Amino acid sequence: MKNIAVIGAGTMGNGIAHVMAQNGYKTNLIDISQDALNKGLTTIGKNLDRMVAKQLITENEKKATLENIAPYTILADGIKKVDLVIEAATENTALKLKIFGELDAICEPTTILATNTSSISITQMAAATKRADKVIGMHFMNPVPIMQLVEVIRGYNTSNEVTETIMDLSKKLGKTPTEVNDYPGFIANRILMPMINEAIETLYHRVAGVSEIDTVMKLGMAHPMGPLQLADFIGLDVCLSILNVMYDGFKNPKYAPCPLLVNMVTAGKLGVKSGEGFYDYSKTRKADKVSRQFNQ
Repeated sequence: MKNIAVIGAGTMGNGIAHVMAQNGYKTNLIDISQDALNKGLTTIGKNLDRMVAKQLITENEKKATLENIAPYTILADGIKKVDLVIEAATENTALKLKIFGELDAICEPTTILATNTSSISITQMAAATKRADKVIGMHFMNPVPIMQLVEVIRGYNTSNEVTETIMDLSKKLGKTPTEVNDYPGFIANRILMPMINEAIETLYHRVAGVSEIDTVMKLGMAHPMGPLQLADFIGLDVCLSILNVMYDGFKNPKYAPCPLLVNMVTAGKLGVKSGEGFYDYSKTRKADKVSRQFNQ
């Protein structure tokens, strides 16, 4: 495996491309938006600069990493003759099914198709192709260059050979892969999202305020970040989407999203990406203070 394509230049996509390129893989970064591509490449450059400043890599290694990345705005051009495609588009089932249908029609028959989805069924995406044995989940954690875990999710028909290939690739990237079966939320989000949702329920029922809830979890449970701040970092829209996938998949009311979360997403309060969620990020990407709506 030498040539990789990553679809989506957003937070996860540019992080995956960064890690692939830094480890010597020729990486095509694909996005329909030239602006998104430019922004993604700029982010990769800044992250590499930080690594140089911390003496984690050399200037030559930074240069080699950037030279390994080729940007594309046309899908067909970016996925020709690659060994692996990693889809990191928006967490939207219909969009992902459309992409996988297109990938199957264009890619070489031997190409492995992976998705960075955090909750959507691998088996469902595989069903949109004629190569279900070569479709697999490769769920990286954010920020990709730093976080060690990769959830490797087997669809119903994913072959042992493909699973072993992706497990081995993850190790070569310096990651720790964990094999998981294909059920809504997999492991990480099946456990994490109900915790975040319960923290939002606790706020919704006025048991305590934003900073108090996060303080209890940080100091009492040794979490590096409180669940409400973490939700802001992930994106409240992403949290809502994952909870809806689990609620639809299991038909269990314990996965039903809190009404406060639904209202905040509807109002456009998505966390860091929108400048406001449970905390105010209007001046900095760090949690500056509790959001205005919870100070009223």
